[in-house]
Amino acid sequence: MRTSIQPSNDKTILHSNLHIVCLDVPYPADYGGVFDLFYKIKALYSLGIKIHLHCFEYGRGEQEELNKYCQTVNYYERKSFLKGFSFRLPFIVSSRANPLLLTNLLKDDYPVLLEGIHCTYFLYTRELTNRRILVRLHNVEFEYYKELSKATSNIFKKNYYRLESFLLKKYENKIANKCMFIAVSEKDKETYQQKFAAKNIEYLPIFLAFTEVTSEIGTGNFCLYHGNLSVPENEKAALWLMKNVFNTLDIPFVIAGKNPSRYLQAFTHNNDNFCIAANLSKKEMDDMIRKAHIHVLPSFNKTGIKIKLLNALFKGRYVITTQSAIEKNNVEPLCIIANSASDYKKIITELFQKPFTQNEIDKRKKILETAYNNHENALQLTRWIW
Repeated sequence: MRTSIQPSNDKTILHSNLHIVCLDVPYPADYGGVFDLFYKIKALYSLGIKIHLHCFEYGRGEQEELNKYCQTVNYYERKSFLKGFSFRLPFIVSSRANPLLLTNLLKDDYPVLLEGIHCTYFLYTRELTNRRILVRLHNVEFEYYKELSKATSNIFKKNYYRLESFLLKKYENKIANKCMFIAVSEKDKETYQQKFAAKNIEYLPIFLAFTEVTSEIGTGNFCLYHGNLSVPENEKAALWLMKNVFNTLDIPFVIAGKNPSRYLQAFTHNNDNFCIAANLSKKEMDDMIRKAHIHVLPSFNKTGIKIKLLNALFKGRYVITTQSAIEKNNVEPLCIIANSASDYKKIITELFQKPFTQNEIDKRKKILETAYNNHENALQLTRWIW
């Protein structure tokens, strides 16, 4: 345990204590799954909330930065696959069933925010009682793992993802009405209401590092796909774009992101119009996003909200994506929809010579800077908690 905090001057709620249980160490905020976690912590700290952070550490290490915003920080071991695997519970849940976490939570009666289905084991077992509990959904997990199974060609991974999806659907159904749930999209909220008859669920936009639209007018000279390239879904999207969209277009196409596979790198090098930029710094990635003329972001996963999509809308020019990725989302009016390879080709050809205008930027400012206001969203969260 670590303790180190100086209260913020911007305090609207005094002396309020809150446990936050994170599925991973939420710093550095260098992949989509921890963006919402870290910037939510910062926003709650700015309101004067005394945060007692609990996080599972399995490779990211203890992070001194978190002590700036948290009253206490606790780290827990996540069980290995051999120790945590179960045919009864999803591995993402059973591997985080750490008794020390329960012991620490039961030392007081502070409210608890469980970040992700991953952290809900003690809600499921009803050992965590007599206090306010909320679950922040990061996805509809059974749908997410179902899509992962489709995205990978590795037989072991495919079977694991299928089993995890099966177990998650049963598990999510069992806990959907045990406390209040907070979805990251209206579509996920609706899915929980329809599939699991969830009665106490609300939508709250994710918390972001960027809160102002900085897109530039004019034109860029390439199209961009970016994301964590080690994620099967993202590699699948990048390969699909090269094989089915840019294969006949004489337009430069850049793929940027973390840890691309050897196969993806080799495939990219087969065409002079393709380029891969691996493991860029944040500054380099922001520069790439700013300079691109068109962001091509197909999604084969219908749940959650994609950080890369919001990143492109806040910082980049035109964004083309799939209908299912933004359905019932407030960013839908800001994107151009393409649901097939022919749609992508047609739209890219039309847009590539079309300058990005101030009118487009103004539309984004009106929607994004209102919906993704970290301060206001943190206030809304505290109203639900207390």
